[in-house]
Amino acid sequence: MRIAIRVDASKQIGTGHFMRCLTLAEALKQRGAQIRFISRHLPAHLRDMLNAKGHEFAPLSSIAGEVTADGISHAHWLGVSQAQDAADTRQALSDQTWDWLIVDHYALDARWETGLRNIAGKILIIDDIADRQHDCDVLLDQNFYEDMQTRYIGKVPAHCRLLLGPRYALLREEFRRLREQVKPRAGSVKRILLFFGGVDADNYTGRALEVLVNIGLAALQVEVVIGAQHPYREEIETICAAHDFICYVQTSRMAELMAAADLAIGAGGSAIWERCCLGLPALIVSLADNQIDIAKGLDMFGACRYIGSLASASASVMHNAIVDLLNHQDLVGKLSEKSYSLVDGLGVDRLCQELGC
Repeated sequence: MRIAIRVDASKQIGTGHFMRCLTLAEALKQRGAQIRFISRHLPAHLRDMLNAKGHEFAPLSSIAGEVTADGISHAHWLGVSQAQDAADTRQALSDQTWDWLIVDHYALDARWETGLRNIAGKILIIDDIADRQHDCDVLLDQNFYEDMQTRYIGKVPAHCRLLLGPRYALLREEFRRLREQVKPRAGSVKRILLFFGGVDADNYTGRALEVLVNIGLAALQVEVVIGAQHPYREEIETICAAHDFICYVQTSRMAELMAAADLAIGAGGSAIWERCCLGLPALIVSLADNQIDIAKGLDMFGACRYIGSLASASASVMHNAIVDLLNHQDLVGKLSEKSYSLVDGLGVDRLCQELGC
């Protein structure tokens, strides 16, 4: 099978969309598929990652063009109009026919997708926010919402197959493998993992580190993970060294670190499902609007402790929440059990079967 993937990553977009698409691409490649990534914004270290894994990459021009809102809240992510992006993508895929076109981009909707119908047999959309129309054959939303079964009504064609919920979470093979070795935590917190995504442009890592330092955690091991492009990398490494915290930069051991930790502090992005798969209880801050409802839903379900958005999760709020969890470790155990029940790590396999690969 020949499969094309249209996805971007940048300081503004983050790396979560790209990483879940790469996870899917790896599984499809293992099943014999040929994969080509098409991207307008992709940092050099992510391009190198594609090259190292043997995937084709077709870069689109990074020269900014006319951006029209088109009624899409994330239109500015694209850098050009949808019409221009569709034309560029068609050109990047014009050398052969494609069985599937996979699209993971909040700035693209049915108008773009309809324009690409003639170059791909079928279209899969990966979405999280249900805020626009789609012209697709399959739509995957791996998130947990109270209105999960109704939020795409009227936004996809009648024939579209909906794959909804954390059972379709796109997790790397090592998460499924380690899940077989871990159990829900008993509640005793000895090891804390701090991770706010691959970009963390607002340096919430630094803010959380300051809180942990002020609490005083001499009896606990604190591990911090940041991306290679983190804007405050040197500052964070300095703080960690001064307080005997361990700092990992662009680590490939994320699943291993999550499996070993007793409590996580981090963002409400795709790492939520990695933590759930391994039963890692978490204190969550939403770093984007689309993360809020997911985090609130998980909190109500009892699978995490949500403390608010960037605006509301002040240092004092985080301080109190961390201290409360450390003082009530039975709650940590309950959070672990609930999160562990949501994700079994088989989402990629289920999606590959849907794609006929």
